[in-house]
This record gives sequence, structure tokens and C-alpha cells, in this order.
Amino acid sequence: MARISDLIAAGRTYSFEFFPPQSQAAQMSLGRAIAELSPLAPSFVSVTYGAGGSTRERTREVVTWVRKETDITPMAHLTCQGHRRSEIKEILDNYADAGVENILALGGDVPLDGEVQPSDYTFASDLLDDVLADGRFSVGVAAHPELHPRSPDRATDRRYLADKLGRSDFAITQFFFEVDVYVRMVDELRALGVDKPVLPGIMPVTNKSQILRMAAMSGAAFPEWLAQRLEAFEDPEDIRRVGVQAATELGQALLDAGAPGLHFYTLNRSTATREIYANLGLPVEQ
Repeated sequence: MARISDLIAAGRTYSFEFFPPQSQAAQMSLGRAIAELSPLAPSFVSVTYGAGGSTRERTREVVTWVRKETDITPMAHLTCQGHRRSEIKEILDNYADAGVENILALGGDVPLDGEVQPSDYTFASDLLDDVLADGRFSVGVAAHPELHPRSPDRATDRRYLADKLGRSDFAITQFFFEVDVYVRMVDELRALGVDKPVLPGIMPVTNKSQILRMAAMSGAAFPEWLAQRLEAFEDPEDIRRVGVQAATELGQALLDAGAPGLHFYTLNRSTATREIYANLGLPVEQ
């Protein structure tokens, strides 16, 4: 296993994100996706953390399984929602004991039912302080190329992001659809004196209604040119094909712009990611 900071320092990384399954069938689907993506030799995989810490145990189970049963480096998402400092210490101890070396420190989402649990943390930067003070992990943070949905303005957003990224090892972005928003964000961070690596997140459109909901929640703008491309089709396979092609174009533009890697939001499926990999000519193990 390895620290993600070391992997990025050694060259471009290609990584995948999964979410913890909620049923036996979903668990089998995730297992298939990981098996099918393994030949792509991902630099690392990350596992998300449910709203309000709701998937705490399932996230840990997936992360520790990947660590023990595969050759892939895992990274655990960790949020400040609904956690006391003593709980965070316990979680970090458990990950360290399992040999997990990478944490993505996030603010996290409020539970959908609106029931907010007591927490010792208000912002992701508060959680970041404790994970960094622990000293046993390579630590990443989230970045929003099109601004965090709760940011009051662009300048404030970038100052907070620069502060977080300046103290951590790397950032991973929320998904987006146009290379210019990523390049602008990196330039703005550099102007603030921060040049830590920022891994761009890519989510191919495979379902129109689903991606529109997720984009609205994350603050990502759905560009008109992509909407027009998709308008011509109703068949799900045609929509998936157009989405994969658009994601391929974005991936190539990001690599041409000097991105330190690509991070794929897989939604626990492998097909679209494998197709984008092939389109980009990225290495696959034989």
C-alpha cells in the first residue's frame, strides 16, 4: 500500500470512487465493479461516507476489505457531520490498525431526514485539523471548481479552499463538465500561493435525470452544449454513449491542461469508466 501524496508525487494517478453498498445485491454489484476495474491498475480507490455519518461502519468495511483482500490502495472518506472528537479518534485508530494510510476530510451532507446529530465540528477545516494532528495519514480535501454551494462569493470560496489545501496533501474535485472551470480554479489557487495537486473528478452522464439531480446538489452547472447533445436521444444506450464520449473529451482536455491525474465517479459500475480508459489510451494490465 502507499500514501496518495507519494503516488501523486511519482506521476499521474488514475483513481475510482465507490459508495458503500446497502444490500447484499448491491454488495455483489460493487464486488463485480472492483474486479472488473482492477485490470486498469488504479492508483487508489476512495469510499464515500453517508450523510451524517450514516454509512460509518459500511464505509469502514469496504475500505478495510480493499486494503486486506486486494492490491489496490484505499482511501476512506470521513466527514465532520454528527461526530465527537472521541469518535473521530476511534475511527482513525481503527483505520491505522487496519493499515489504511489515506483519509479524505470532508464537511459532509446533513441527513436527508434533517435530524442533525451533535458534533464537535462545524466545518471541514475543523476535522482537517484533527486528522492532520494525528500524523498517521496522507490527507486530502474536497474542491468545488464551480464554488461550494454554500459559499457566499467566489473570493471567499477560494480563500477557504486555499487554506485547506495549503495544509493538506492534495484535493479531489466535485465532478464538473468543462475544463475551463478546473483551469480557472487552479490558477486562482496558485495566485493565492497554493500549488498542491488537485485531482479533477469526472462523472460520465449515463442517466439524464440522475446526473441533473446530482449536479444540482453539488453546484455543478450542466452545460447547454451537453444538454443539446443529449436532447436528440431517448434510448438509454445512446445517452450512455454520448455521456462517455463527452467524459472522454473532458478527460483528454484535463490531461492536456496538465492535471495531475483523473478521479472517476463510478457509481459502483465499471462499464463507462473502462470505456473512457480505452478511449484515452490509458494503460491496462494484461
